[in-house]
Formats: sequence, structure tokens, C-alpha cells
Amino acid sequence: MSLHPQVFFLERVPTPIGQMLILSDDRRQLRAVDWEDFETRMHRLLHRQYRKQAIELRDATQASPARRALEAYFDGAVDAIDTLAVATGGTDFQRQVWQALRGIAGGAPITYGALADRIARPTAVRAVGLANGANPIGIVVPCHRVVGANASLTGYGGGLHRKRWLLDHEARWLTARRPLAARG
Repeated sequence: MSLHPQVFFLERVPTPIGQMLILSDDRRQLRAVDWEDFETRMHRLLHRQYRKQAIELRDATQASPARRALEAYFDGAVDAIDTLAVATGGTDFQRQVWQALRGIAGGAPITYGALADRIARPTAVRAVGLANGANPIGIVVPCHRVVGANASLTGYGGGLHRKRWLLDHEARWLTARRPLAARG
């Protein structure tokens, strides 16, 4: 284990669906987003990703770019999170899935099978689901935008009520962005 711990700065942010936890590093890259009621899981995911590195959490002294972007997201600017700098541990396969998740447009959920196709691994649907579930950066790496084969809401680490809210929020945003003539 490294002598010098990896320091992450923690912010606790109120949202319409609960207290959100945001972790950023000293380069202001986003490392984790989770919910206060799932803080134990967040620590477990961090431990899995950074096995060889000690982690130290410190309270942030100023708002991170991630906090500002996520507050804008919850205020209705869903695309405010699209260009946030993120850094993850994980395996090569997990990082490939997480990168593909960032390519899913807000308001346009896809299935696990379609996500597996996007990474040219059509038979890896189950592995894609596991990587999706190990995603440490919810919302920004939008694992909530992946649904079951029949478009049903399937598991979400923050709870299905949050997944439903996030998808509805993004659908409202998408509808609001369309010109009136295109809404039919």
C-alpha cells in the first residue's frame, strides 16, 4: 500500500431526491457521486477501485466544478454534467463501459444489450450490467440511463425511486428543449 494516501474532497449537497455525496481529487476531477443513505457502498466501491492506495476523505472548503455542474443539472440544465472531468479506477473493461455510459444522451435511455453492442461486446450483457453496478460516479457517468430489455426499470444503486426521478427529470428537460413545432 502506498505511503501517501489519495486525498479526496467530500461535499454533501442537498438535491430534490436526497443528500448527495460528491468526491473530487486535488486536480478537481470527479471521483465519486453517491447518496448519503448509501455512503457505506460508496466507501466499498472506492476500496475496490483503489485497492493499492490508501484513501483519505477531507471536507471540501470550496465548491467543486462537479458540485456546480450537478446543481445546474438538478435545476434543469441536464447537459451541464456532460463535460465534467472524471477519473476512475476499475478494470479496463469497467472503464470501457463507463466511457460508453457517458455517450448516452440525457432523456434517451438504452438497454444493457444496446450498451454491450456499443462497446462491440454483444454477448457481454451480464458483464456490462455488473460494470454498470460498480460505477462510482452516478448521474455524471449515467448508469441510471440503462434499462431492462423490455424498457423496465432495473436495479439502481441509489434506489429505483431515484432512477425513476432522474429519467423523468431528463425526459422533461428533453421535452422543454424541443421547439414547440417539433412537439407535435
